[in-house]
Amino acid sequence: MLVAIRDRFLLALQYQDYRTLWIANASAGAASWALIIARGWLAFEITGGSSLWAGIVTGMVMVPRVFATPIVGFLADRFDRQTLLSWTYTLNLAHNIILAILVMLGLVQGVAGPWILVVLALINGTLRTAQQTTTQTLVPNLVPREHLPNAIALNEATQQGSRFTGALAIIIAVQLGIINISAAFWISSALYAIGLFEVYRIGTRSRGRIDRNRSFFSNLVAGFVYVYQRPLILSMILLVLAHCAFTMSYEALLPAISQQKLGSTLVGVSYLLAGVGGGALLTSLLLAGIRSEATRGKLFLLFGLLSGLSPMALALSSNWELSIAAVVGIGATQAGFMTITHTIIQSLVDDGVRGRVSGVYSVHVGGSMAVTNMINGGLADFFTASSVMAVGGGLFIVAILVSMGSGHLRGIYFPRLTERVAA
Repeated sequence: MLVAIRDRFLLALQYQDYRTLWIANASAGAASWALIIARGWLAFEITGGSSLWAGIVTGMVMVPRVFATPIVGFLADRFDRQTLLSWTYTLNLAHNIILAILVMLGLVQGVAGPWILVVLALINGTLRTAQQTTTQTLVPNLVPREHLPNAIALNEATQQGSRFTGALAIIIAVQLGIINISAAFWISSALYAIGLFEVYRIGTRSRGRIDRNRSFFSNLVAGFVYVYQRPLILSMILLVLAHCAFTMSYEALLPAISQQKLGSTLVGVSYLLAGVGGGALLTSLLLAGIRSEATRGKLFLLFGLLSGLSPMALALSSNWELSIAAVVGIGATQAGFMTITHTIIQSLVDDGVRGRVSGVYSVHVGGSMAVTNMINGGLADFFTASSVMAVGGGLFIVAILVSMGSGHLRGIYFPRLTERVAA
């Protein structure tokens, strides 16, 4: 039975460099989410309970995806990808240590406190974006092409499931009585140090193809040209843009939801994100065993619809148990949708331009999440966080229903039916 599980769900982990990257990514993801929880709550606390400031600080982490990822994507095609990844880990660890020291010394307080968090969040977001883009570019170089869907799904398990491990690290520290807000930042630093150690152990060297007869700018925009000239890839990116804007930009809302629904503070936010991460981890691992394109397409449509319904369920929940069940549903459906998105896009892209296409993808996804997190935080100060989540979920359901009118996306949802109609 164990052999069957390994060969169906954990196939890519048999390759040493991929396994090493997987461990590094899991550690870095946990560090990132522990940092998001602690930094968002700190901003909420030092500003007297402002969801807007929590949204601004959280949004600043995502803003660099708009301007940094095209450059990082170019660098991932121009230079050795493992070396670039090592630098992103090293610099992000240094950032985390500096932030932990500032918080420990009480220097992130007063009028200047929120602005210090904004600046450091922008730096952290730039480095985290560079790490994620480079990782996405490197993964296909570490496994045979036939195992790529499994490798992408397992990589998404680290990305999505790290919400669970990052939140769990804080929850355990709270239960042991060793946590305060500065300790949370030190936990994040320790997790990043583990990731850095693993990245240095990756032996594979790879890079893309850059036309040296063309200018830097021309090579940079080649990724945009590549995406915009391919309707299927463009349709997928626009759909996931809507998904991230309407259903995944909720981090700024969690401190208010924790207070309103759970009557809790930092621990409540940790439990909510742990629920999201637990559901995400389970779905990502299950998708690693899916080999049929037809099954994957139907699940893609189903996860899209449920991604809209699950935030609405959280908005309507009236007690602790229902709220945790709702966030598990949020994690499971959103991770399923994003995992299949990555699998489809990466299977369509040429390796020579993979870094730049990953950058284009992050521009659309990160830009939408950055802007919407700030908007949602501001709206929550005037309305309720629950109502903001419910409206976003409803809008994405509408987007999914509209997408079924696109021939390109119908071919993803129902590949066999589309082939029969074409015949």
